[in-house]
Amino acid sequence: MQKQVALYARVSSDRQVEEGTIDSQLASLQTYSDDHRYTIDADMIFIDDGFSGATLARPGLDALRDRAMMGAIDAVLVLAPDRLARNHAHQLVLVEEFQRLGVEIIFINRPIAQSPEDQLLLQMQGVIAEFERAQIMERSRRGKLHKAKQGQVSVLAGAPYGYVYIAGGATGQARYEMHPQEADIVRCIFQLYVEEGLSMEAIARHLTAQQIPTRHGARQWQRSVVWGMLRNPAYT
Repeated sequence: MQKQVALYARVSSDRQVEEGTIDSQLASLQTYSDDHRYTIDADMIFIDDGFSGATLARPGLDALRDRAMMGAIDAVLVLAPDRLARNHAHQLVLVEEFQRLGVEIIFINRPIAQSPEDQLLLQMQGVIAEFERAQIMERSRRGKLHKAKQGQVSVLAGAPYGYVYIAGGATGQARYEMHPQEADIVRCIFQLYVEEGLSMEAIARHLTAQQIPTRHGARQWQRSVVWGMLRNPAYT
């Protein structure tokens, strides 16, 4: 059976498109395929003109990935890893995706994963990218915690039942304000649980029987909602 080989080329600016770098990439890829006696069908050439390699949302790449998912491709020829993606983590995602689908990916100017050293480098690039994302998340968490200790509320935070979220506006600080009617319901729930010893399911039935609406206007309270409220540290 003849090997089904696809070509992928990308440039990220109009100037590159005008200067014909797509054509030069395709020429190099075609020469490589001719040297290796690959036959490239017209519908197996995928191009992204003027699309940044920093994003995976590209029509040519999407079409290539869809075709690979269908099992219609055995190998993909790309000039270099940065033509596939600028971001190392994105490179790793795509390479692993193609490998999982049984598609060989060949970078003709910079072969990778052909030796244990290259495979290690590719894996380390992914690890570093994950580490950087974890650092960003940790800095964000510390920032939110610091603001919370100062009594400030995250701009995107939603108010728990019993409170109303007040946006800070251009210069003010976001905050919570008590919702009088809902606050009475919160006190009732804790009283039923702590003082009367009702189960969470019994509390939910009680609130439903009293026709007390939930935050979203539902007529029936669920045990999971009561459980979440009892465990919410905002009330302590």
